[in-house]
Amino acid sequence: MLSIGIVGLPNVGKSTLFNALTKKGVPAENFPFCTIDPAVGVIEVPDKRLHTLSDFSHSKKKVPATIEFVDIAGITKGASEGEGLGNKFLSYIRQVDAIAQVVRIFDDPKIIHVSTKVNPFSDIETIGLELALADLQVITKRLQSVARDVKSRNKEAIFEESVLKKTEELLLTGTPVRKGNFNEKELVVIKNLQLLTGKPMLYVLNRKADNGEITKDDERGKALYEYLEKEKAHYVIVDARIEDDLSALVGDEQASYKEMISYNDDGINALIQKAYDLLGLQTFFTTGEDETRGWTILKGATAPEAGMAIHTDFKEKFIRAEVIFWEDLLKAGSYAIAREKGILRIEGKEYIVKDGDVIEFKI
Repeated sequence: MLSIGIVGLPNVGKSTLFNALTKKGVPAENFPFCTIDPAVGVIEVPDKRLHTLSDFSHSKKKVPATIEFVDIAGITKGASEGEGLGNKFLSYIRQVDAIAQVVRIFDDPKIIHVSTKVNPFSDIETIGLELALADLQVITKRLQSVARDVKSRNKEAIFEESVLKKTEELLLTGTPVRKGNFNEKELVVIKNLQLLTGKPMLYVLNRKADNGEITKDDERGKALYEYLEKEKAHYVIVDARIEDDLSALVGDEQASYKEMISYNDDGINALIQKAYDLLGLQTFFTTGEDETRGWTILKGATAPEAGMAIHTDFKEKFIRAEVIFWEDLLKAGSYAIAREKGILRIEGKEYIVKDGDVIEFKI
C-alpha cells in the first residue's frame, strides 16, 4: 500500500490532522516533539460510487479503497544535522511515497510557534531547506562510494556519477529533485537514492476559522499563495481542529454541527482525494451480493496488474476480464441487460484499466 507522510514544523497541527483522518488518539499536545514514533493509519478514500454500486447489487458488505497516512514528528531547522532528533525523523520520511506538509496559516498566541512568529512561506522554506540538505548529504556519500569505480572506467558508475552531479547542481540552485528534468534511465538511479525532495508534495494549509486566518490580504499570505501558484504546487486548505471535532460525530450530528458553526468546507475528504491523486492512484470496483469493494491501483495499470490488487496470482493466471464502466452498469440495470446491449466488454491482457471500471476477472 502506498503511503503519505504528514510532516511540518512543530505545533502546526500535524497530529490533530492525523486524529481527524484516522479517529485515533494520537497525542496532540501544545509542545514540540510530542509525537516521537510515527503513527500509521489506513484511511478510507471517500467515494460515492462505492455506496451506489453496493445498493445496486444489494451487497451484504462494502469495502472502500484505502490509502495510508503516517504521522511523523515535527521537523525543525537543523534537522539535517540531527537537531531535534532530525536524522531519525528524516529516515521515516524516506520510507513514504509522498509528503503532506502541514503549514500553519493562523495566528494564535496561545499556540507556540517554533520561530515565535507565524510565517507560512518561511515555514515552507525551512522544511524545504532541511530536506534538500539531507538529500545533498546522501548524494555526497554516494559520489564518494562510486569514485573508485569511476576511476576504473566502469560505465555504470560513470553514468551514475553524471546523474548524481546533475542532481547535486539542481539542489544547490534551490530546486527540489521532483522538479528536475530526468529521463527514465536517470530516474532509476534517483529512485534508488530515496531522495526526500524527489517525493511528490502536497501542502496542507491549516487554518483556524475562529482565530486570525492568514489570507491573501496579509503580506505573509500573499507571499505564500504567490509561491504556490508559481510552483504549480498541489495544496488543500483544512481546519484540522474542526475536522477533528467532526470526526467524533456521525450522520445528522455532524451535519447539525457544521450548520451551527457555518462550516461548509469538505477539508478531510478533499485532502484524502488530493493525496490519492498525487500518488497517481485510481479505483476500480468489484460488486455482487456478497460484497462491493473499491480496489486501489496505479493509473496506467493493465488488467492483469490491476488483478494483483485482489491476489498476486491474478497476474500470472489472467485469461480475460469482463469490464463495464460503473455508470453504464447502473443505466443498464443488470449485468444481463448490459451483456445484451454489448456494453459489458471482454478485455485482454493489454487493456488499461480506467478509474470507475467494474471488473470481473477470469483466471
